[in-house]
Amino acid sequence: MKSIKKGDKGDKVKQIQKALGITTDGDFGPATELAVMKFQGQNSLGADGIVGPNTWAKLINPKPKYTREQIKAAVLSKGYDWFENGNYNLNIIGVRNSDTEGKVTNHYDDNMTLSYNIDGTEKFYCWPNTTDPGEYWIDHPMNTQGTAILVPGQYKGVYKISSHGGRYTALCQRYGKVKVYRDGNKDDLYDFNSDTITEGSYGINIHRSSAYKTGTYINKYSAGCQVFADPDDFDDFMEICHKSKDIWGNKFTYTLIESKDIV
Repeated sequence: MKSIKKGDKGDKVKQIQKALGITTDGDFGPATELAVMKFQGQNSLGADGIVGPNTWAKLINPKPKYTREQIKAAVLSKGYDWFENGNYNLNIIGVRNSDTEGKVTNHYDDNMTLSYNIDGTEKFYCWPNTTDPGEYWIDHPMNTQGTAILVPGQYKGVYKISSHGGRYTALCQRYGKVKVYRDGNKDDLYDFNSDTITEGSYGINIHRSSAYKTGTYINKYSAGCQVFADPDDFDDFMEICHKSKDIWGNKFTYTLIESKDIV
């Protein structure tokens, strides 16, 4: 994550201020800096007044919704591959929220997980995202057959670090086909109907929502893509993908499972 310091503004600053129990105006001023320094001193952290990864983890302490062990077990139970040999051999696993029962919530209520090893040390991340299209594209399909919804499965070697819409770097569907359901009845329910499945190169990319703030509503950010809610989470994800590329090449596997598959 990017360090947050005096002069910064926004939702992340509000989150820090709320955790510190001070005024939540979203403006990282002198009072916030002093409160951060006090917190750092009380928690054996370098008292520099800057919220970096260590201070953030101690202060906010986000508890992942799933564990690496749960994700690995679910992936293997479906008969998919799990990558463990070597450094930065990435397991990129999306988890679709089964509890919504197909309702179009228009919120980032799914998860993107990332598991890999560095010199034998296991690394695991679990970030909020959407694996479903937003309300806007469900109501306004671009395709006459209906809006694309990625079918759960393992898409091996399909993704590449490339340009998403010519605007920024993301993981893009470049090397193979994916399967999608087609939903065109505009009934505010995702239709996971096997009779509508098509397979092809549809640009079902893995990217972010806003570049400036954590997304609350999906709206136009996904027409079937897998989209991170928080741009900082996405930046962290892409940094790891670039390190993996340097070792394993520019081909990535993406696996989508459902939360009902996780024990």
